[in-house]
Amino acid sequence: MSALTHDEPLATRWGRRVRSIGAHVVASTLLVATLPVVLPLMIVTDVLRGARFGATRFLGMIAVYLACEQLGVLTSGWLWLTRGRDPAAWMQRNFRLQCWWARTLFGAGERLFGLRVRVEGLEVVAPGPIVMFVRHASVADTLLPAVFVSSRLGILLRYVLKRELLWDPCLDIVGQRLPNVFVRRGSADPAREIATVQRLAQDLGPTDGVLLFPEGTRFSPKRRADALAKLAAGNDPALAARAAGLVNVLPPRLGGALALLDAAPDADVVFCGHVGFDGALRLGDLWNGALVDRAVRIVFWRCPRASIPADRDARIDWLYREWERLDAWVGARGEGGADAACRPRDTAGDTAGDTAGA
Repeated sequence: MSALTHDEPLATRWGRRVRSIGAHVVASTLLVATLPVVLPLMIVTDVLRGARFGATRFLGMIAVYLACEQLGVLTSGWLWLTRGRDPAAWMQRNFRLQCWWARTLFGAGERLFGLRVRVEGLEVVAPGPIVMFVRHASVADTLLPAVFVSSRLGILLRYVLKRELLWDPCLDIVGQRLPNVFVRRGSADPAREIATVQRLAQDLGPTDGVLLFPEGTRFSPKRRADALAKLAAGNDPALAARAAGLVNVLPPRLGGALALLDAAPDADVVFCGHVGFDGALRLGDLWNGALVDRAVRIVFWRCPRASIPADRDARIDWLYREWERLDAWVGARGEGGADAACRPRDTAGDTAGDTAGA
């Protein structure tokens, strides 16, 4: 199963790739050429503004990212030249390349910014088939599923991603060899986008999963206000009122989430929450040291399919209950929160409750 991006003219695809790869090569060349000047300048800037060397760390992260892009593109080319005739082997080789790319970027960020990472509940994620719903709060959290679920557990996650990410060369090339979909946000034909998302859930096996960020975009107070205003202007005041109770997350967008649940009737649902990346909404936040010395906590919990209602209204209620649980977990562990106040299932020794999440 290959990527499910809408039909795209070959000239459009390769025109974009020529520009994106070219831009990354130019940026890498400029960075190497100017590093003897730029690096001391970043250090002096950090000392003067007391930013815990945020700019210097950010420069290091940019260097790692550009190096990963160059190596990833070159390796993808080698994989194409040596692809052979076995589709399963071809898929696995590209999957391993994707995992390497994500692990390298996350590992570099972990070391450069001094992150302290703690993961809970990873043991409940496997086996598939699963539908995974992940909180989205930062430019960094998109790496978490590939690092912790795909790399450690071997689950090939099929991603629902925004189409703008095709401007990243590795995501464009390798991401379109794997079963992912790059959707158009704000499309004039949302039904077509949802139908494409549903196709991702076909033929899921014990090592497969589909991943969606139900919020649709990264959390920020302004985006929360915009989402609540949009719901308030709709025709479901009860849902709008319930969404207003979500403080630390955006209300889940129902179209894609419900479509995946309909299309994967045998799949359990895994939720992934995290704290520690908040405040790193944009690349400029990394420059300002927003991630330096952060404690990052990641949690997974699983809802068996039997616990998920079949009726649409009941299913919406179920999804909001799980998202409210995520909201409470984030609030308890966010800045100023009481770390031990809440867990998705916080009953010591009750592993069945932890796994069910219901």
